[in-house]
Amino acid sequence: MGLTLTEKILKAHLVEGELIRGNEIGIRIDQTLTQDSTGTMAYLQFEAMDIDTVRTKCSVAYIDHNMLQQGFENADDHKYIQTVAYKHGIYFSKPGNGICHQVHVERFGIPGQTLLGSDSHTPTGGGIGMIAIGAGGLDVAVAMGGGTYYITMPHVVNIELTGKLRPFVSAKDIILEVLRRLSVKGGVGKVIEYTGEGIKHLTVPERATITNMGAELGATTSIFPSDEVTERFLKAQDRAEVFTKLMPDNDAAYDEKIVIHLDELEPLVALPHSPDLVKAVKEVAGQKVDQIAIGSCTNGSYLDLMRVAKILKGKTIHPEVSLVISPGSKQVLTMLAQNGALADLVAAGARILESGCGPCIGMGQAPATDAVSLRTFNRNFKGRCGTTSASVYLVSPETAAVSALTGVLTSPLENGDLDIAVEMPQTFVVNDNMVIKPSEHPETVEVVRGPNIKPFPLNTVLETCEGKVLIKVGDNITTDHIMPSNASLLPFRSNVPYLANFCLAPCDLEFPKRAIEQGGGMIVGGDNYGQGSSREHAALAPLQLGIKAVITKSFARMHKANLINSGILPLVFENPKDYETIEVMDELEIPEVKKQVAGKERLTVINKTKNLTYTVKLEVSDRERKMLLLGGKINRIKELAKR
Repeated sequence: MGLTLTEKILKAHLVEGELIRGNEIGIRIDQTLTQDSTGTMAYLQFEAMDIDTVRTKCSVAYIDHNMLQQGFENADDHKYIQTVAYKHGIYFSKPGNGICHQVHVERFGIPGQTLLGSDSHTPTGGGIGMIAIGAGGLDVAVAMGGGTYYITMPHVVNIELTGKLRPFVSAKDIILEVLRRLSVKGGVGKVIEYTGEGIKHLTVPERATITNMGAELGATTSIFPSDEVTERFLKAQDRAEVFTKLMPDNDAAYDEKIVIHLDELEPLVALPHSPDLVKAVKEVAGQKVDQIAIGSCTNGSYLDLMRVAKILKGKTIHPEVSLVISPGSKQVLTMLAQNGALADLVAAGARILESGCGPCIGMGQAPATDAVSLRTFNRNFKGRCGTTSASVYLVSPETAAVSALTGVLTSPLENGDLDIAVEMPQTFVVNDNMVIKPSEHPETVEVVRGPNIKPFPLNTVLETCEGKVLIKVGDNITTDHIMPSNASLLPFRSNVPYLANFCLAPCDLEFPKRAIEQGGGMIVGGDNYGQGSSREHAALAPLQLGIKAVITKSFARMHKANLINSGILPLVFENPKDYETIEVMDELEIPEVKKQVAGKERLTVINKTKNLTYTVKLEVSDRERKMLLLGGKINRIKELAKR
């Protein structure tokens, strides 16, 4: 039986374990990336390991999130990241050079290599045939130091694409269709591998759109083969030498198969407030629109924005619509400026933002009260845009551009007579002058730390586990709920003590105060707790507040890993109905917790308030069990270093 492409790359990087579904494996990481909202913490953790230089083939630090300079905090963090990168062998991408995922595919990604990034949309690299995985900053720091990265060997889902997309139907509609079929938790424990004759019609930027938003499935990653399309893209980026042809075996065995006929797809939209609430645009057409935002790491490519420019050329956006556009990289912005498309966008009434994440992460452009915002982004969680009462719809650039002209949600198929075909450039504009190479004399470099950078919290050895239920939340709680990431809070990503004051505030404003008053305690949640971003601050802030355990119906992969890294017990109800019997301020205890964690997969939890006993599952590997007993990953690393 042949191998999938996923299995081939994992096998080539296997350090520990066997490629058996459900088993823990350790893999070697070739490349890492960080961005500034998670990078500061990752580099503080890297420095704590006392390693002189990174031991990866390539590590890059990007500045793309915290770009609003409202005070000194962001600028200080950027200076810290720049100096720590210069000293420790890391490339530094300056503000304005572009969004990490867009730039990494353009300038650094290599087919067949492994990439670990402290951002949940790192799987964008799968668009050029990488195994690219999002993770918490600590995991990335360990990988930079040459450490093994551990995952559960995933199931591999084959999505076979047949046919060819019609004009005005795009790659965004493909991934929305996948989300409609699988849901936001349908990819947990899986890699999504795309095959079929239809992929030859998809460019690398289009493939990257699909793998980028595959993060919303909860998948470990997504991947396309590295083929002639990939080779043409890398050649156009003046990087032909890194191309390797990579395909699954003809007789590869997949765990699941889904077929999507591209010629049958139509423009789709994800309704508020989840990326999997997908309908055909024609079903909800006519919805009045107040704001439209085009760009982000999902849809900020040259091809995306050229199609938008063709739709808007010579026209004017609706007077009641605010249209903002954020190109994915300096390369994209430069090429639009050179060929006149940028002028067409501006003339139509679009506002051009920096090449950065911007509105996608709530960093500016918050909609008006009760406004409807169409966005070409990857997430539409309630409040993520910066306005809790706003409704965010996720659409393709083509749908967004056409709707900007009409002022209501409109299917782009109504413009079928317009030619929006864009050819992939034979040569991209290559100018890496905003990427700073590591110092050749690192011993002379001084790392600069501003006053906003505070020590991160460390857990202690597990001895007891008891406390009150400080909050009870429902299903699909995101990391945006757990640790909000708006424009006012992002500057404090290097200041966990301050951030902790806002932990879970979107669910309960009193939670941080209650946690402090009670000296810590426990969190109870529903299904898919912690979905969304890789931000480890969603574990560090609860740790700062004294959270000892989180008990849920199920966890999202990255958040569960971050809880384990912080030494917080991630427990799952064996009987989901037990969730209904627990109330806020119930006192829970895990008796003999040290003994239970050391030797059992099922633990006993006593509700002392209601005199009830629950059975919960601790679904972790032996390695993770040792980490939990010691109070987290850093403590485990320190213990191993003593041997």
